[in-house]
Formats: sequence, C-alpha cells, structure tokens
Amino acid sequence: MSSFDVIFLGGGPAGYVGAIRCAQLGLNTAVVEKEGLGGTCVLWGCIPAKALLEAANLANRVKHAAEFGVNVGEVKTDYGVAMKRSRDVSSKNSKGVEFLFKKNKITWIKGTGVLGAGKSVKVTADGKTETHTATKGVVISTGSRVKGLPQAGLELNKTTVISSDEALVLEKAPKTIAIVGAGAVGCEFADVFNAFGSKVYLIEAMAAILPLEDADSSSEVARSFKKRGIDVMAGAKLTSAKVGKSSVKLGVEEKGAKQEIEVDVVLVATGRQAVTDGIGLKELGVAMTDRGFIKINERMETSVKGVYAIGDVAGPPMLAHKGEREGMIVAEVIAGHKFHPLNYGNVPNATYCHPEVASIGLTEAQVKEKKIDYKVGKFPFSANGRARTSGETEGFVKIIRDAKYGEILGAHIVGAHATEMIHELAVARENEFTVEEIELAIHAHPTLSEAIAEATLDAMGRMVHA
Repeated sequence: MSSFDVIFLGGGPAGYVGAIRCAQLGLNTAVVEKEGLGGTCVLWGCIPAKALLEAANLANRVKHAAEFGVNVGEVKTDYGVAMKRSRDVSSKNSKGVEFLFKKNKITWIKGTGVLGAGKSVKVTADGKTETHTATKGVVISTGSRVKGLPQAGLELNKTTVISSDEALVLEKAPKTIAIVGAGAVGCEFADVFNAFGSKVYLIEAMAAILPLEDADSSSEVARSFKKRGIDVMAGAKLTSAKVGKSSVKLGVEEKGAKQEIEVDVVLVATGRQAVTDGIGLKELGVAMTDRGFIKINERMETSVKGVYAIGDVAGPPMLAHKGEREGMIVAEVIAGHKFHPLNYGNVPNATYCHPEVASIGLTEAQVKEKKIDYKVGKFPFSANGRARTSGETEGFVKIIRDAKYGEILGAHIVGAHATEMIHELAVARENEFTVEEIELAIHAHPTLSEAIAEATLDAMGRMVHA
C-alpha cells in the first residue's frame, strides 16, 4: 500500500493534465492507467485520426498540384503506410506524457483501478492487487469507449462491423465502406477513406450531417462531400442489416426512398459511452445522471466527499480540451486554491474533415429558439485573397451577434484551418468582446483571419470585400 495526496483513475487528457497541475501545486500525485498514457485521445482518437486526416489532405492537395505548376504524375495512396505513421505519432505523444510525468515526479501505477472506501483505489495488474490511498482526493477520469449499434443489428465484430478503433489500424482501405453516424468522427473518417480510394456511404439519422453544428455549416460540408463522390444520406434510417463474413448488406430508407447497399465494411460512429462500469461507483454510492454520467458540481465534486470526476465520464461535451480544463480546475480545488469556473457554453467544437468545421456558442436555430433579437454576418472564403492563393476557397465565416449590444452569440467557420481560426472568437467570447471590438483589431493581409473581420463588419452592415 502507498499513500498519495491525490490519485487519478485514468491517464487521458483530463487525468494527465489534472495530475500535472496537481504536481505543480506541490501535491504528491499518482495516476492509475492500464494502457499507455494519453488515453483514448492520444492512442485511439484525436491524435492518430488527425494524422490520417493530414495524409488525406495531402493526397487531395497533390491531386491538384498541376494547377500550381507542380507535376508529380499519377498519385498513388497506401492506407497501410499512413496508418503506421499515425501509430508512430500516437506512440511519440504517449511517450511525451511519460516524460512529463517523470519531470513532475508523478507516479504511474500500471493496472486496472477500482474505487474503495476512504479515498482508496484497488489496482490489479498481472493477477496481483494492491490498495493505494489518497489523503486529499480521488479523481475519476476513466473517459469513454466506442459502442456498437446492436439495436440495428450492427454489433461490433471488428472485421466487417468496426469502430473507429479498428479503423485506425486497418492495413488497407476497404473498396466500399458505409459509415453509420455523421457526427465529427463519421465525417472525419468519410474524408479519410474517400481520399484513400474507398467508395463511401455516409448515413445519418438526423436531418443533416454534423447535426450539432449550425445548419449552414452542415450544408456546406455535405455539398463538398458530394462533390468529392461521397454518398451522403441524411435523414436516413437503417431498415435492415445482414452481416456476413466478408461483407454487410444494409437496407436504408431516405426521404421515403428505400435501397439496399452492400459494402465490405461498416464503420459504426454513432457515439461513445462513459466508462463507468466495474470501477466501484455503485458500491461507493456515487450519484449518476439520467444519461449515465457521473454527476458533478462546478468544483468537479461527486456526491461522495473526497471523490471527484472529470472528462468524458463527467458528461458532455465529450471533448479532450473540455476534460483538460476540468483537470486544471480539479487540481486547483483539491489544492485549496481559487479557481475560475468552466463556462460550458464557451467550449469550442472542432471537426477536422476537409473542409474543417469549427464553432463556438449558439447556432442560429438555438438563437431563434431563445427568441433573441440577432443579426448575422457572413463572409465567404471565395472572396478572401489568402484562400484564393492557396486554392482553398470552400467555406465561410459566420458570426451571430446580439442586435442591440453586439455580443457574439455564436461563431461558425467552415474552411481550411477553421479549427485554428476559431480561437480568436473563443477569446472574444470569454472576454465578452463585441463585434465592434473584434473589427477594431487590425487583421494582417493577406490572411484567412481577415474573413473573421469581414464577417463582423457584415454583422454591422458594413462588409467591404464582398
């Protein structure tokens, strides 16, 4: 048995960031993690997926190289090579977290952890169990896992019906693939497999792909995908699924029209579920929400004194950067410091398909539901000089402002580097800047960010370049 000030159960973005901050604040900290450090994001999510997306973007860019006076001949892609590179990137990131643990003198306890009474954690590894205690607090940061779609006959079998986990280690791209679920994960893999030569069917039950995004953003991505040959089916439902050893037949109904498609692989991308089973929550009496997440307050405290929860396991949005900020907050709380509460309405969304999609705040539909008097400013990248020079003119910047005070209610970007550009608007919203104050900041020319300034001008009825 060992005693620490704080023990984190899970070493993903929420857990490892929280642990580092605890160590910086002088707390003796341990992290229980059975797999490599970095969690799903580093090993099976954000990082390897984005490495594949970079490969996909490069493939698509090279196909148009001749337009720039660069002749490269026939473009051949190899998913296996791209996959191995992505695994190498993940490994290096995980090793980077290990280095940070050593630098900050954090103890990594390898194994599977279960919560016990009195802020204790039982850790099992190689058939042996040890109990460790925390004097100040135990933090649950177990994250989330992929899930199948058994109600539709699509239980994961890891061969013909796969999740994003299996997609990340395929040796080659399938000739045909149906992706069920067109949220961020589904759209990103549709982009990747299309670039590597697969015939892609993208199936979404909601009325539009990327259903959490603004309707204009969803429409723009759907248009771009269709242009590239991706078969986008929104407002569609699965009527049947026949899973074979080498293929899957799906019955799909879209807007009253029925069809059957046969594909080599089905990728289920309909969401993730929190890892809450088998870690002692019920036995300890930890309260849960009606959606199966751990219930917390703004201090990340659960219903059990001395036990905290952060990251995916503590509820949506299930995003790495949200978990990281919760990790920072829980460290401050446990150390007895003042903390700045997390504004869950100001967490940016980022989807890394091409064109990229990023947003913060409310969609136009949500603003209408709240009956707020608003104005919209919108500027297309087709009118932006920097976008024209790079040949990346798809998309736009859209800013929704309060009609009376100029408050930025929501911001939506579709286009190249949208996920980088959104942070200007994240800073603006966090500091309650108005559209007038954003426009007063001089934006360098020529840059994609000029589109933000132009969108703010449009929201005020003063757009210059379109």
